Amino acid sequence: MSFTPKDVMALREKTGLGMMDCKAALTEANGDMALAEEILRAKLKGKMDTRTERAAGEGRIGIAIEGSDAAIVELRTETDFTARNEEFLSMVEDVARAALKQPVGEVKADETITKRVDDVRIKTNENASFARGEHLQGGTFGSYIHHDGKRGAIVQIEGGAVDEETLTGICMHIVAHVPPPVGVSADDVPAETIQRIREEGLAEAREAGKPDQIAEKIAEGKVRKYLEEHTLLDQKYVKDPAGKKAVRDLLPPGVTIKTFRRYVVGG
Repeated sequence: MSFTPKDVMALREKTGLGMMDCKAALTEANGDMALAEEILRAKLKGKMDTRTERAAGEGRIGIAIEGSDAAIVELRTETDFTARNEEFLSMVEDVARAALKQPVGEVKADETITKRVDDVRIKTNENASFARGEHLQGGTFGSYIHHDGKRGAIVQIEGGAVDEETLTGICMHIVAHVPPPVGVSADDVPAETIQRIREEGLAEAREAGKPDQIAEKIAEGKVRKYLEEHTLLDQKYVKDPAGKKAVRDLLPPGVTIKTFRRYVVGG
């Protein structure tokens, strides 16, 4: 099977690799385009696999939502230049959509995801990788990805309808609030954390010479303050100019936040 310069150019456009590499692969494959692509992939992936020790501190967050399914993923690479490349951004979107097809829970780097990441690794000559991901199911979802692409969140609600703007706002809050929420409500905070904060409050009050009854109230106040600052429903909504409205105040009666996920590249 022979091939023409147009075939070489077509393979170059498909793979993003040099003309000489594409010509050599077509020669080895006797003009078979599909086989030539596999030859290139095998050879160049082998070279890239030797570079996996190189730090991949940049990347992007991807989110995909289809009906009652949502997925959030993190993909990493070595430089922000590559992380902003259209090829990398397209790959992140593809991986997020592929994650929706996996079982609910932790997303694995299966054959589909690995092949898509390898495409970018080969073309960019950087150590691109799939870092993590999760597939959630049920209820309704909202999402937000910050303009830098490095921070994103999804929120899952149940019990009724909430307009898209509000859901997006809640996700923006999850991304922006300092400190980040550690759970939806007090029920999500480990008992040992609550106990530690209470004991710290008691110790501080007693060191200050407060009676036990007052010390107990101070300790409970310290716990209450922690929950207001660290649980999503009790946090003051970042988009409220007055700083008085809590996230729980955004939800219609009967609507609950089941869970949320907050991803930061490298976090």
